[in-house]
Amino acid sequence: MAGTLLSLGHGYSARTLAQSLGPGWRVIGTTRSPDKAAALREEGVEPRVWPGADLSDDIAEATHILASAGPDEAGDPFLRRLGGALARARPAWVGYLSTTGVYGDADGDWVDEDSPLAPGTERGRRRALAEEQWRTVSEDGGWPLAIFRLAGIYGPGRGPFERVRSGTARRIVKPGQVFSRIHVDDIAQVVAAAMARPEAAAPGGTAFNVCDDDPAPPQDVLEEAARLLGLPPPPEVPFEAAGMSPMARSFYAESKRVRNDRIKERLGVRLLYPTYREGLAAVLAAEGG
Repeated sequence: MAGTLLSLGHGYSARTLAQSLGPGWRVIGTTRSPDKAAALREEGVEPRVWPGADLSDDIAEATHILASAGPDEAGDPFLRRLGGALARARPAWVGYLSTTGVYGDADGDWVDEDSPLAPGTERGRRRALAEEQWRTVSEDGGWPLAIFRLAGIYGPGRGPFERVRSGTARRIVKPGQVFSRIHVDDIAQVVAAAMARPEAAAPGGTAFNVCDDDPAPPQDVLEEAARLLGLPPPPEVPFEAAGMSPMARSFYAESKRVRNDRIKERLGVRLLYPTYREGLAAVLAAEGG
């Protein structure tokens, strides 16, 4: 498989995907920062500083488009400014990186791609709006759209080890609280698998939950990180006494277990890191132990 990938909002997950693609790929990535543009160029990506750059030719030439930029209260910023060019595009495939936060709180129960969307946070509401906007453009354009609902992302540079080593980590305990997670390498392989199987997604959008097999309480993950480092577990703190910022507290407002059967059945994915245990060990090795 080869082609031209236009990555709208070329961040952590998209950069990992680009680095995993074969040599036949041309990758164009947008960033807001000229400094980040230089770093992308060193990775073999053709950078575009946007807003500012004219993306008309890139959109017309792209065989694949991946959108992952964070939406605002009006939805997806690229659709708002480039909707006409995107509507005229004829890509073989389009993907949108969303979040499992669109499901809202399930009180610890399981959700899947057919569960109703009931976002309880502003982040989730914005992603649900952006999903709907991309669905409309996809249906009108007649091209397949894969919507990837990502669980909590971790990987090299985004693991808990620095906090555990420094002694700043806390095992915040809220009874019944569980999260689903996904290693960034597994995000990359899921998206690549979907790109290779455009027929798995329909015009108007097909959703795929991207998470591992083991939803778990957050304190268990920190305890495993400490074990891998040979350190004692961080201290436990009751949720009510944690004194977290509003942003951090909002992550504890929702508890759910997310099913991932669709990525396995329709995309043939076998997770590299089916639980956080294998994933954390890989992060530690990648970061030099």
